[in-house]
Amino acid sequence: MHTHHSAAQPLTKYGLSALALLAGALLALMIHCNSRLAAYGNPLTASWLAHAIGMLAALLLWKTQRRARPGIDRPPRWAYLGGVPGALVVALAAITVNSPLAMSGTLALGMAGQMLFGLLSDRFGLFGMPRRPLRLNDALALPLVLSGCAVLIFGA
Repeated sequence: MHTHHSAAQPLTKYGLSALALLAGALLALMIHCNSRLAAYGNPLTASWLAHAIGMLAALLLWKTQRRARPGIDRPPRWAYLGGVPGALVVALAAITVNSPLAMSGTLALGMAGQMLFGLLSDRFGLFGMPRRPLRLNDALALPLVLSGCAVLIFGA
């Protein structure tokens, strides 16, 4: 089975945590930009434009990277479909950020959804992820985050 950590192995748990925190902040910035764009048109147009610009940015980054040797460790075909949920995330977040949920409610519930998918992926090995048994802290984390979402959205 292919390991998912080959590029990140030199990083410590703290370094990886910092990268994950940065990714979350960038996700929040992306959602903010896309929701502002959607406010001037519609969520589908914002999603299309965001992905077109993202494609150009990814192309520039890709051009700076070393190329892997062809034929080694080819990804499964379904792995190319990541843009489909990405487009839905952009469109749905553009709708919810421009609603009473606002940015904080959208991000909090989005994080809860990511945690739920992560827990299910770990437990059942979805989409080729290695299976990992759930621990007590896993069982406690999601209800605590959902409680925080409720406080954030509905007040104390």
